[in-house]
Amino acid sequence: MSKTAFALDRLQDLVGRFTGRRLLVLGDLMLDHYLWGRCDRISPEAPVPVVEIERETSSLGGAGNVAANLTSLGARPVLVGVLGEDARAQQLLDAFEKRGVDTHALVRDRTRPTTIKTRILAQHQQVVRADWESRADLAGDALGAVLDVLGRELPKCEGLVVSDYGKGMITRAVLDRAIGLAKAAGIPISVDPKESHIDSYRGVSILTPNQHEAGYVMGRRVVDEASLMEVGWGLQKRLDAECALVTRGAEGMSLFEKSCRYTHLPTVAREVFDVTGAGDTVVSVVALALAAGADYPEACCLANHAAGIVIREVGTATCSPSQLIESLAGSPS
Repeated sequence: MSKTAFALDRLQDLVGRFTGRRLLVLGDLMLDHYLWGRCDRISPEAPVPVVEIERETSSLGGAGNVAANLTSLGARPVLVGVLGEDARAQQLLDAFEKRGVDTHALVRDRTRPTTIKTRILAQHQQVVRADWESRADLAGDALGAVLDVLGRELPKCEGLVVSDYGKGMITRAVLDRAIGLAKAAGIPISVDPKESHIDSYRGVSILTPNQHEAGYVMGRRVVDEASLMEVGWGLQKRLDAECALVTRGAEGMSLFEKSCRYTHLPTVAREVFDVTGAGDTVVSVVALALAAGADYPEACCLANHAAGIVIREVGTATCSPSQLIESLAGSPS
């Protein structure tokens, strides 16, 4: 195991290089919609709880949350994804505008709904979730438009981030186009993968699955050090990736590099309120750090600190450069 020591000044310098970096974020767009209330009774119409709604909030999910993370860190993400031609699309566009996310490269598809996930919570406990979505593969004019956008935008970027939530945006045709362009441009490819597409990510720079996703793909649960080694190295070799980063919740992160170097990064989180969106933060910071000149352990160290910041908040959250630098300064390197 590598006991990598990270120099604080080097990590802070990398954060300082985040500003203005242009990365293309490719993936499924969605809005996380929350209805908060109280539940004190059961409906007389059916044996279900009645939630009296007190407030309503929303936040970006999926690839949009990745773009929001990058924006909050000073980068200039180019977001490529698909919206429907429906009223809910405007809700998502309004959320992007509020977070300062550029939407010029988005594609509209009248054949599919805009993805919105509505969660009803009572006393901070989720009661039910209702989804508007289509998981059909992107096709037709919308697919052609996405391929055209990739050809126009990706050569101008310093990194590619793929955020795959299995909602139809990430298809083999889209991946082949994006990965091919990124390799031709010599820029790093960072992927938050979906298990069902795993073999389509062959040859990427880094994948960031959690240990449950990685274990599922490799057919073995991660329950101890031996199973972790088998799953982590197996995934890296199966995809011939430069490295695989397996996120492990309270156990931190484990990095498996093609060079045969293994690095374990203990968690820096002191408080955990909500892990929603932490994977988006990890892949965004890894990608941004690589674009800024970090090596893989340095990029993962920065992502580890960023994840420790966002899980202190309820719902999807982002961190700023100053918060990241403060976290680095307050933790042993």
